[in-house]
Amino acid sequence: MAKQKKHPTGTIAQNKKARHDYFIEHKFEAGLVLAGWEVKSLRASKLQLVDSYVLLKDGEAWLLGSHITPLMTASTHVIADPVRTRKLLLNKRELEKLAAAVQQKGYACVCLSFYWSKHMVKCEIALGKGKKEYDKRDTERERDAGRELQRAVRNKGKED
Repeated sequence: MAKQKKHPTGTIAQNKKARHDYFIEHKFEAGLVLAGWEVKSLRASKLQLVDSYVLLKDGEAWLLGSHITPLMTASTHVIADPVRTRKLLLNKRELEKLAAAVQQKGYACVCLSFYWSKHMVKCEIALGKGKKEYDKRDTERERDAGRELQRAVRNKGKED
């Protein structure tokens, strides 16, 4: 049996837009209930998390808006729904903490990334507070200043 190719960092996909739109306060690791064809597609990194979010309903957490593209080699008798609602597996204490925080104004629960943990797929979800437009501009300004500083340090070493 051939050995499976591993991702170098274990990361399947990241939601960079969530980090841009929210101040991340708490992170949680959640398991997922997936179908067989979805796991095969995740091994091929066929995942988009851009508009995904977590819905807390009836004491359970559900991932909405994630898009797993089915592979062409998927079985013909399985009807693949790429944007179906997927159940997240969290313990009761984590669910209660998330539900209490989301009730507060300005807080949302978003998916940050999917990654491999040994042979299982895990989802990193986070509790985030929405950024205003001026907060986003400040973040970009700080990032640009950091880049300029790194460039100056790099170029300083070359001049000597």
